[in-house]
Amino acid sequence: MSAPGIVVDGLHKRYGRALALDGMSFSVRPGVVTGFVGPNGAGKSTTMRVILGLDAVEAGTALVNGKPYRDLRHPLNHLGSLLDAAALHPTRSGRSHLLWLAHAQGLNGRRVDEVIERVGLTSVARRKAGGYSLGMRQRLGIAAALLGDPPTLMLDEPFNGMDPDGIVWMRAFLRSLAAEGRAVLVSSHLMSEVQDTADRLVVVGRGRAIAEAAVADLIAASSGNRVLLRTTAGAHATRVLVHAGATVATTVPDALTVSGLPAVRVAALLGEQRVPFSEVSAHRATLEDVYLELTRDAVEFHAATPTEASR
Repeated sequence: MSAPGIVVDGLHKRYGRALALDGMSFSVRPGVVTGFVGPNGAGKSTTMRVILGLDAVEAGTALVNGKPYRDLRHPLNHLGSLLDAAALHPTRSGRSHLLWLAHAQGLNGRRVDEVIERVGLTSVARRKAGGYSLGMRQRLGIAAALLGDPPTLMLDEPFNGMDPDGIVWMRAFLRSLAAEGRAVLVSSHLMSEVQDTADRLVVVGRGRAIAEAAVADLIAASSGNRVLLRTTAGAHATRVLVHAGATVATTVPDALTVSGLPAVRVAALLGEQRVPFSEVSAHRATLEDVYLELTRDAVEFHAATPTEASR
């Protein structure tokens, strides 16, 4: 099979006068969980619909394993997707829902039972799907995506509705899919879950990819040469460090962010000047920090934070 995974190249699309996609380009590699994140209206849902051949574009291509989805002879054997966990018949049991989908793909009940077991729904498989919780519906949708044993998966907000145990399971499950050599694209608004799950990240805004890189590389670049300093003598510490060439900013009470000096040098300077401190550590950004920094100019609607609004 040539060009495994997903390759999106130069997608352009308008809905009337609204520009939905403005040159969207990125790739999803085998053996990797790729996070797909961006503000509301950034083009994530439109892109996923284009990949599935549900929406047409004015320009650009979206290929699954080297071909447009519509040109694949057995598309569900190439790409399994979950876009809407509510897309099921509420009066059918979970197993009946999957049997109906399997029949359309020429699959038998054995495969249905295999995916039910894999997503942990065996005990409720014969219960009406209309009574499933959102987390259970997510699992059922993932089971449906796995029916054709596809090498590529595309899941939209799979963590929605999951309880803490379900979230832990989902993280490990997505990583296990990539470990099997599958290309996995995961759209999510939960940065903490993406950080704990994804190997690579595609950040989108205003219809195009803003960044595409390894999660670790993005976090390292955002962290920069910054040091977190906790001290009750902020003014004294600031004078000492600024005199040594650092840039110092107050973040929260009793905490400073120091730029321009390594943590070891900061600790040494404070010790020499007998400035009390409880912590000096290299600053490590979170994926949420990275995301907010990258998408600052791509958010469609801005609102004042509670502290700003109270001024």
